[in-house]
Amino acid sequence: MAANLNSENISKITDAEKKLTGSQNPVRGGPTAQAQSNAGEPINSQTLHDITEGEKKVTGSERPVKGGPTSVAQSILSGGDAATSGNTETQTGNLDSSTIHNITEAEKKLTGSDQVVAGGPTAKAQSHAGQSINSQTLHDITEGEKKVTGGDRVAGGPTATAQSELAKSRT
Repeated sequence: MAANLNSENISKITDAEKKLTGSQNPVRGGPTAQAQSNAGEPINSQTLHDITEGEKKVTGSERPVKGGPTSVAQSILSGGDAATSGNTETQTGNLDSSTIHNITEAEKKLTGSDQVVAGGPTAKAQSHAGQSINSQTLHDITEGEKKVTGGDRVAGGPTATAQSELAKSRT
């Protein structure tokens, strides 16, 4: 089931923006505006990119902020809730079956296909199955992601999924 930029999800993005800015009003061209310009559309790499560009305008930083609008949108896309993660699953920081499944789902969202790409991020993750997520495994997954995207990493994509799993294991 694809997550859409409906009023509830845009509201979550707006709340995250308000926390960042300390203002009750969204910033023109910021993440809320970007989400609203994509209202009704599925949350995908393009809408995440737009929200990230809006967040950059608000923060002046090239990187999304933890718990910020982009993070909230990625969490909605992955079926979670950035503010109140009800995830009872234990993250191990390893490329276990659950993490590889999540990478596969992220790859499928990128490609729009139910089939994974040979040499893509899932294949790269599977080649490291059971290993700790570290700089080498992340590098390999990124290389697989670049193969699927034509050279770019994508917010909420397979590499971000692996990084998120690693971060969750450290909390």
